[in-house]
Amino acid sequence: MAGREFLLKETTEGLKKFDYVFIDCPPSLGLLTLNALTTAQKVYIPLQTEFLALQGMTKLLETIKIVKKRLNKDLEITGIIVMRFDNRKNLNREVVEKIKEYFGNKLFNTLIRDNISLAEAPSLVKLFLNINLTVMELKII
Repeated sequence: MAGREFLLKETTEGLKKFDYVFIDCPPSLGLLTLNALTTAQKVYIPLQTEFLALQGMTKLLETIKIVKKRLNKDLEITGIIVMRFDNRKNLNREVVEKIKEYFGNKLFNTLIRDNISLAEAPSLVKLFLNINLTVMELKII
């Protein structure tokens, strides 16, 4: 399908009246993310302080470079948000230093700490959804 990377941009043309529109993307470089990058002007990148996240970041940066060259000249990386940071771990501190070296002042000063409650949140939402579905089924009967 020609132009499929512009579907989101075409759909959101009417949103120009808003100062900001956030587009949350899955952690993949599929068509949804490509559409978001083609539509966006600014990119904020949440980054976990793990080695594999740095490898994923490399692929994301390559993709952003290609999108900027071919599809969206206005696209810019505005900021990097460090997530799941634990100052006790050497690797976490090393990842932050690497990001500082590469991105400089685009790295946000606030580092979002690792928190077990955040890790458990998706399972709680799933549990909540299961309970709600059961309640809805009871109401239907």
